[in-house]
This record gives sequence, C-alpha cells and structure tokens, in this order.
Amino acid sequence: MKIAVTAKGTDLDAAVDPRFGRAAYILIVDSETFAFRLVDNQANVNAFKGAGIQAASSLSEQGAEVLLTGYCGPNAFKTLAAAKVKVANDANVYATVREAVEAFTQGKLPYASEANVEGHW
Repeated sequence: MKIAVTAKGTDLDAAVDPRFGRAAYILIVDSETFAFRLVDNQANVNAFKGAGIQAASSLSEQGAEVLLTGYCGPNAFKTLAAAKVKVANDANVYATVREAVEAFTQGKLPYASEANVEGHW
C-alpha cells in the first residue's frame, strides 16, 4: 500500500508534520518495504489559499492510497475523498514518519470520516 505521510524532513526518521496542505514535505511510503518517494511541498507552504487542495491533487497523482497527517481541513478532505485517498488524522502523536506508518499498519490509526479542523486553519 502507498501511504503518504506529512513530514518536516526528507526521510523516514523525520518528524511528522501536523499540517497537511502546508507541510514542507510528504513522503509516499510503501507499507511493505518502507521504500519511499519524497514529494517536495514547499510551493504550498506559504500559499495564500488552496494549499490543501493542491497537496491533495499531488497525492492523487502520486498514487497514494492513504494519508497520515495531523490535521486535514474540509476542502482538502473532500478533494482526497474524490480521489479515493483515505485519511487518518492525528498521526502527529507519533514522533517519526516510520513510527506513524508502523502504527497505521498495526491498526492504531483509524480512517477519518471527516475533516478535523476548520478551513484555513
């Protein structure tokens, strides 16, 4: 499974970024091998608006099946749902990307049914 995780750095030991649209990086991790591809999200970090929608579109293009993040707003959540990318919020309680992926594969991070923050949070 391809799992996208918002990150503050560029590898599996990077801290999980609690923000989705404005996360500096997003790692697309293979849940079986832990091989990953880095998505540079710097263009959205300071975007005036639409950062979540742009990041969601990028994940869809990358083939991500699930997103692990801290907070996902309503517009991004709708865009991800339309692209059939499931969301698991509160991944930022884990220290690293690796720990978040392990927790998800062990069933410790359930799928969200809705956004967990207001728009433009």
